[in-house]
Amino acid sequence: MARTTKKTAGACVKKAPVKKTKPAEEPLDPVFLTKFDRYLFGNGTDYKIYQKLGAHAAVHKGKKGMHFAVWAPHAKAVSIVCDRNQWNPKSNYMLPLEKSGIFEGFMEDMGFGETYKYAILTKNDEVLFKADPYAFSAELRPGTASKTADIDHYTWGDADWMTKRASSGIFDQPLAIYECHLGSWMKQQDGTEDGFMNYRALAKELADYCHYMGYTHVELMGIAEHPFDGSWGYQVTGYYAPTSRYGEPQDFMYMVDYLHKHDIGVILDWVPAHFPKDAHGLADFDGQATYEYADPRMGEHPDWGTKIFNYSMNEVKNFLIGNALYWYDEYHIDGLRVDAVASMLYLDYGRKDGEWIPNRFGGNGNLDAIEFFKHLNSVIRGRNDGTIIIAEESTAWPKVTTRPEDDGLGFIYKWNMGWMHDFLDYMKLDPLFRKNNHNKMTFGMSYATSEKFILVLSHDEVVHLKCSMIEKMPGLGEDKFRNLKCGYAFMFGHAGKKLLFMGQDFGQYHEWDEKVQLDWWLCDEPWNRDLQNFVRDLLHMYRKYPAMYELDDSWNGFEWVNADDADRSIFSFIRRGKEKKNSLLFVINMTPVDRPDYMCGVPKKETYTLILDEHGTVGTKSEKQRSYKAEALECDKQPCRISYPLPGYGIAVFRFNG
Repeated sequence: MARTTKKTAGACVKKAPVKKTKPAEEPLDPVFLTKFDRYLFGNGTDYKIYQKLGAHAAVHKGKKGMHFAVWAPHAKAVSIVCDRNQWNPKSNYMLPLEKSGIFEGFMEDMGFGETYKYAILTKNDEVLFKADPYAFSAELRPGTASKTADIDHYTWGDADWMTKRASSGIFDQPLAIYECHLGSWMKQQDGTEDGFMNYRALAKELADYCHYMGYTHVELMGIAEHPFDGSWGYQVTGYYAPTSRYGEPQDFMYMVDYLHKHDIGVILDWVPAHFPKDAHGLADFDGQATYEYADPRMGEHPDWGTKIFNYSMNEVKNFLIGNALYWYDEYHIDGLRVDAVASMLYLDYGRKDGEWIPNRFGGNGNLDAIEFFKHLNSVIRGRNDGTIIIAEESTAWPKVTTRPEDDGLGFIYKWNMGWMHDFLDYMKLDPLFRKNNHNKMTFGMSYATSEKFILVLSHDEVVHLKCSMIEKMPGLGEDKFRNLKCGYAFMFGHAGKKLLFMGQDFGQYHEWDEKVQLDWWLCDEPWNRDLQNFVRDLLHMYRKYPAMYELDDSWNGFEWVNADDADRSIFSFIRRGKEKKNSLLFVINMTPVDRPDYMCGVPKKETYTLILDEHGTVGTKSEKQRSYKAEALECDKQPCRISYPLPGYGIAVFRFNG
């Protein structure tokens, strides 16, 4: 379309004659952003700044229309361009508000669903056509314009969920996350190139699946608007706009609302670490570094080809903090997972000597980013409404989940990347060689209480020739599935909350590809269906027994029975909750060797009831058939023992009181 062509061209730079730098018409009086608004923004503490910057329905001098405001501190002039003025940068100039760097404008009769951009006249007399950093909606790619949108009139129906969330503890609740990329989770077969389903249709399908399987939350990748599908949503141009690939903002509200009404929480991936260089985006927004550090040694990621936010600028911090709170407040989301935290914390991340600037103490820590995290997480913790924020932090940076007042970064949870690497290194080994790598599976418990951890098997582990989860497993055919069952049983028994990426729970064979939907037909194949049923039983067991989640960050919640049975590659341990009834004993055999005479140490002489084995929940057997009486004979440094015929790749979870 001609309009799209104009906007595409508008993303490029145009030279403007110097004589045309002044507004062609008298702009409106500054009536929308008060001095106090501008003061808070300049100090980085206007936590609802998105209610003033961006595009909002308003009445000015008795006329209905849209009010616009944008921060462009280095611009000579800014105007609104849209269909109504034929994208003419000289038609609707905006008023600069004192020394705030904010420009304000009004378009009479303009309503919702209309596209627009800002035409920014730089100090070099060039005109840049930029999307609105605070836009609530955006054109479907390859279009790059912003869209006016109504986010104020959706009627929410999740009051019960919100009340329950606020009144429940965070750390002693089950958290089993289903990580999902909406564009490739499920597609509609309607003949369109992408087959994207609408948020509303996805809501029902996703809620049904998560409820059936037993997940407590979904974590959605790539919701904020992004121009390139292959970035998976990690190179964002529209931080305040749910991607138009799957519908409008109120469609996304419906999705969150629907999931909440079906007792499923919603976590979003959030990317304050960097942004792309697309001409219509934040990069050199007003002709020079605005949202990013000016020095490329601070302001660019050499490996990713992206820009780094300037965390020393109050207005930039306000943009990001306001954005985080926007998703909590306006979309009722329950948590944010912050991507690439390590890249923000380390000044030398991805850089060689001489390519980075030490901090004022000579170190490699980004003091601006550290202060930003403490500020952000203090605000989120202070809400006391059950919302969470999670760090994807891949190093041993200390106190990631410690409160800011105790000199921590203040996150609620941290992805346990070290556990994930050790776990996968072990599980990929042929069982013959596992005995020499036994410590890879036990090491994680040595630091399990140092942070509030989530054990993750995420999308990053099943792309870029890393193989799918099932194809990482050694052996052929059914042995791969038996291995993976053992791995999942160990993961769910281990201390820490849980996350699985879509497709891992039924044994997707090929690596994840964002262009195609999951191979759902595999759920009808015997081995895949058996694995899916096993994971479902694990998830329901996880949610049923508080011993599996209440004391994840306490040594009172986990006890090794035998951490040193390397020769047989068998792991045995106990999980306990706040009340000692319904404690759980896990026994997992990581080799195909049957152990018919297996004996396991137990803490008390009582009855141990088998509740799950390698086939899943053992409900087909009577409780008497599943009961094993302990003998008062020492074993594994425990005072008692039980005998259990442990098969190759055997899994046994026993319930007991103690």
